[in-house]
Amino acid sequence: MTGAGRPALWAAGSLAGAVADLTAKLGHDVATVFGPSGLLRRRIAAGEPCDLFLSADLGHPVALARAGWAGAVARFASNALCALVRPGLNVGPTDLLDRLLDPAVTVGTSTPGADPSGDYAWKLFAAAETVRPGARAALVAKARVLTGGKVPPAPPPGRHVYAWLVDSGQAELFLTYRTNALQAVADNPALGIVEPPPTLSVAASYALAVRRDAPRSVRPLALAILAPEGRAVLDAHGFVTDD
Repeated sequence: MTGAGRPALWAAGSLAGAVADLTAKLGHDVATVFGPSGLLRRRIAAGEPCDLFLSADLGHPVALARAGWAGAVARFASNALCALVRPGLNVGPTDLLDRLLDPAVTVGTSTPGADPSGDYAWKLFAAAETVRPGARAALVAKARVLTGGKVPPAPPPGRHVYAWLVDSGQAELFLTYRTNALQAVADNPALGIVEPPPTLSVAASYALAVRRDAPRSVRPLALAILAPEGRAVLDAHGFVTDD
């Protein structure tokens, strides 16, 4: 519990909008913390107060469960990696790898190890290696790690961080979650979204875990997220949930 007595819900940054709607529509008053799932997991493991953890991958909540912090881990949604593209850059699924490897095109990612989005980008790089030998090393070498670190980027007020990073030229192609890309395009409709071809497709599994000695009010919220009413909210935010 937090000092104010409200249960503490910690979640991946990509879930911020969905969590706000979930807690409001499901009628739960919680104290929220958002950030890269890997960094949140480290803070939880170090003893900071969290009652319910919503991660952008399975690995971090599973690690907490294995350490005894939580019991079962439940998958509740999926996302997908895509490329957010600057206006005017001509690229589609069939030539996405060519563009990613083009020395003249800057590629942005999140931070591997700290943020699952970065881990998923590195998985795409590994998949590229099976298509074109040498691609993985080339992509790792050229990728600009721009988000998901301890010091997050600071866009101007009112700007979506990924839209701003691409608009400002820090990356011409940014590998990020499809939900993030949709929010960026809402900020700047001139941006493009390119879905990777099947050979480069990377799915992201989101999972939750409840602290073993969390207050009783936390478990109904976790169950509501897994229920049809919670899934409907997640679907509305661009996530994919199981039927």
